[in-house]
Amino acid sequence: MSHCAYCTQRKGKRVCPGLNGLICSQCCGEHRLVRVTCPSDCVYLDSGSDYQQKRLGEQFMPLRREFYRELGEFGGQQAISLFNLIEVITVSFFQGRRDGQDAEVVAAIQGLRRTLSPLHVPSAPMPVFAEHLIKEYDAFKKQNPKQIADSSNAPEILDRAIKFVSDFSGKDFQSRRFLGGLIGYVTAYHPEIAANLQKKHEPGHIVLPGQSFMPPPAAEAHEHGPECQHHRH
Repeated sequence: MSHCAYCTQRKGKRVCPGLNGLICSQCCGEHRLVRVTCPSDCVYLDSGSDYQQKRLGEQFMPLRREFYRELGEFGGQQAISLFNLIEVITVSFFQGRRDGQDAEVVAAIQGLRRTLSPLHVPSAPMPVFAEHLIKEYDAFKKQNPKQIADSSNAPEILDRAIKFVSDFSGKDFQSRRFLGGLIGYVTAYHPEIAANLQKKHEPGHIVLPGQSFMPPPAAEAHEHGPECQHHRH
């Protein structure tokens, strides 16, 4: 009996090119593209990738909501706008790609942090997505200087973002769990934005808030008083 190369418990019934062995259908369904690096021509990808992203999106949603709440308490709207911009650019860049990895997102946020650090020292050439993220940030900051965190407060916000992405991604090598969760969330809950972000964007053409998917703001508290216009005719 040939055991599953992933769990080593159940019988392996499918040939898994990502593991160079056999995999059981349960592990294939749960771990493809998330903990198993699947080649783009694997015959089992299309049958389950949409379901996998939807499931990850559902897991991602409450954690994301809590992170946005924490960001708002820490750095206000500028902190929220910074992470939202990162999300929008990430979805635009990786949507439809099967070779993207969470490590690329973490490296890009780290690159942006180094760029915005007061002690920034130019380093070796950055990965492609890191350069893309920095260009988009610079373009947005130039157009909307007061809406987004800058070098005075961005480094600590980006440290929190790196931890959030890394925690959701997990410890598995070549994980896609964060990308799957983010894209799955946007596809399921903001399909119009997902469709719009499939289009190619030149640097600076990603505009917020029209393409943002931030949680809706809480209603402001209101006390009725002499100047209140409510119930007047």
